[in-house]
Amino acid sequence: MILEIASVEILAHKHEEFEGAIKFAVESVLSTAKGFNSFQLQQQIENPNMFTFLIHWETLEDHTVGFRESDLFPLWRSHIEAYFVHKPEVTHWSQLFAIKA
Repeated sequence: MILEIASVEILAHKHEEFEGAIKFAVESVLSTAKGFNSFQLQQQIENPNMFTFLIHWETLEDHTVGFRESDLFPLWRSHIEAYFVHKPEVTHWSQLFAIKA
């Protein structure tokens, strides 16, 4: 499994609208993509305009090829892009190990 981490600054005073828009975009678009596993939205405490998406994919290619090169990607972005101050910074991660309490 691959973790996509996307960080983006959202326009000030648009947080509630953005949260509704991204929830809709995840439920109606992203969740239909092959290899999509889960989504979390995080908001930075120190700078509340900063948001991070944690998206789990089965494989890297499910995100970079299957989703990004499909008709779903522009549809996904059309729901949320208007709230971005600039393009998100996106990185991909593989888990080495996890420890739970």
